Amino acid sequence: MSGLLTVFKKEVRENIRDRRALFNSLLLGPLLFPLLFVGLMWFLESAERERQAQTLELPVIGAEYAPSLIRFLEQQGAVIETEPENPEDLVRSQEEQVILRILPEFPEKWAAGLPAPVEVISDPSRQESNAAIMRVKRLLSAYGSQIASLRLQLRGISPQLASPIMIKDVDLSTPKSRAILAVIFLPYVLMITAFTGATHLAMDTTAGEKERKSLEPLLINPVPRWEIMTGKMITTTVFAMASLALTLVSFRIVLPYLPVGAFGMDLTLGLNTLLKILFVISPVAILAAALLTLLASFAKSYREAQSYMGLVILIPMIPSLIFMANPIKAEAWMMSVPLFSQNLLIGEIIRDEAVPLAWYGMSIASTLVIGLVLAAMAATLYNRPKLIFGSG
Repeated sequence: MSGLLTVFKKEVRENIRDRRALFNSLLLGPLLFPLLFVGLMWFLESAERERQAQTLELPVIGAEYAPSLIRFLEQQGAVIETEPENPEDLVRSQEEQVILRILPEFPEKWAAGLPAPVEVISDPSRQESNAAIMRVKRLLSAYGSQIASLRLQLRGISPQLASPIMIKDVDLSTPKSRAILAVIFLPYVLMITAFTGATHLAMDTTAGEKERKSLEPLLINPVPRWEIMTGKMITTTVFAMASLALTLVSFRIVLPYLPVGAFGMDLTLGLNTLLKILFVISPVAILAAALLTLLASFAKSYREAQSYMGLVILIPMIPSLIFMANPIKAEAWMMSVPLFSQNLLIGEIIRDEAVPLAWYGMSIASTLVIGLVLAAMAATLYNRPKLIFGSG
């Protein structure tokens, strides 16, 4: 085992000296992801607040058919603009976000107590218009509810009869459990960090050394080749773990600054929570190191290895994107699926839910088994001279 430790110390020393490797492995992800997310959240919150504070300028066609509706809209702060020509063209060209058209049959239907037709001309595919569209629809809905209640009262009927069911929300969520709504991205970031933290070292210690012709002298030493490969892989795993730990610490520092206080969320990550997440995600670092080292061993040059890594980064994205697009309830059998189980467990940990110990065991064991299989495959490659000494 002395050869393994020697290789490990060699790789750690060389990569610490390499400032580019140190930055890419330990600083880029931990600094970039938290800062990007916090900046994005502040920007979105500021933009949404600005849109809500803007005066609603609403062009109306056929305003003369519904003077009471127009007065209501003006009372709610809307600025009614003159009737435009070619309203559909104005919306398509984005000159107007939303236009209200009151149809000529509105007065007749209104007088008869029937639903009076209005048209909201908009293009919901334009996200910048959605705030104005929703404001117009909410105002129309509020006006309709107000008139419905008045009509019932005029007929001596209690408006409550129109609501036979009273819905009362019994909210069992906690500030901790609601936090997952804001940090649903966190498992995805951690998965990416595990792979990006290992990428540079996996390429440099295999394909890079082949390209620099420094691997061949190393293999001449009277040390089993599996120890050489294992030493390199452990180094890659350690740097990936360090990157994960720094990322978690960074998020612990920046998450409390997110503008989510009004939603009653507790985004503080305590030491116990951080350790649980790190415990769950650690096997992914081993899996990533083994997979990346295996692929880099096939590469004949550093550039070729980079082309492989661009595709490999897609692997941790798949389960995270599936979970974000289609949230599902965690079940025991899911813990046997690497990467996917980590996504589910991290969500449960952030929600401060009680997680069965068997789930931790299944998730860690399944990930480690695949990681060790890949590591064994990578170790066998060092016994193939064509793969080790080949150059392209």
